[in-house]
Amino acid sequence: MKRKSHPPTILSISSVHQLLKLKKPSNPLVSVIDLADANIEEKEIEQSLTDNFYSVALKKNCDGFRYGQQYYDFNEGIMSFVAPQQVVHIEAGFTKAEGLMLIVHPDFFQHYPLAAKIRSFGYFSYAAHEALHLSEREEQQVMDIMNSIRSEIATPIDSFTQDLIVSQIDVLLTYCDRFYHRQFITRKMASNDLLIKFEDHLNSYFNGEKLTEKGLPTVPYLASQLNVSPNYLTDMLRALTGQSTQQHIQNKIIELAKEMLSTTDLSVSEIAYSLGFDYPQSFQRLFKNYTKTSPLEYRNSFN
Repeated sequence: MKRKSHPPTILSISSVHQLLKLKKPSNPLVSVIDLADANIEEKEIEQSLTDNFYSVALKKNCDGFRYGQQYYDFNEGIMSFVAPQQVVHIEAGFTKAEGLMLIVHPDFFQHYPLAAKIRSFGYFSYAAHEALHLSEREEQQVMDIMNSIRSEIATPIDSFTQDLIVSQIDVLLTYCDRFYHRQFITRKMASNDLLIKFEDHLNSYFNGEKLTEKGLPTVPYLASQLNVSPNYLTDMLRALTGQSTQQHIQNKIIELAKEMLSTTDLSVSEIAYSLGFDYPQSFQRLFKNYTKTSPLEYRNSFN
């Protein structure tokens, strides 16, 4: 059997500059690249790559870019986010791209709160078709921050340089979080359609044979049924309902459990197994966490 080859990994920001035919970066751990200055040779096109850093890009007129297996047309100003070790596929249309791209190695903010905070930004795990669409005002805000970071990188290094750059990256990512939340709300019709489909899939799962065959539904499974990434689904649900995907699943479990406890003579263990739990104790613990009472106490309250 032929061993599957892995995409080559770009280990340094200097290597990115070399790939794009740009001059050597001012800082080996952080850079803001003007995509209009990039010059990729034909032999570099149509290849998949991974890297060891975060990238945040505001792209325009980029009609050939793919993340993993997802293809996206960036003809309008759209933001995309890539975390370390994600696969990026360079297409021929990238040579026409415009915009700015921030690339930063995790080591640059390792001893700052941002090192932990950046992992809370779910959009670094979104699929390409879940990119961030900016208004003109939002786009200008992003450009201003990126240009400010770029200017600071070009300034001779002193004791304030790293603090200022890290703080500006933090502000940029926080704004992007705000803009995504706005996108969930302003695209409410599409989001509501997704919410309805999610609820339909959840109800179908609990009412069908999958519960017996596969056990409790998982966030990745439900996201795959809706053709979205797990983080995007959770962030969308939280923006619309205030609750995560996992909370919606657990709410459904508690709803069905209450119904069975109040209308059937099934034992607590039988109810737990029928809801997809491998161990009744796990069901009892979840039920008590949600209702502040045990399943038996809840049942007895009807007598």
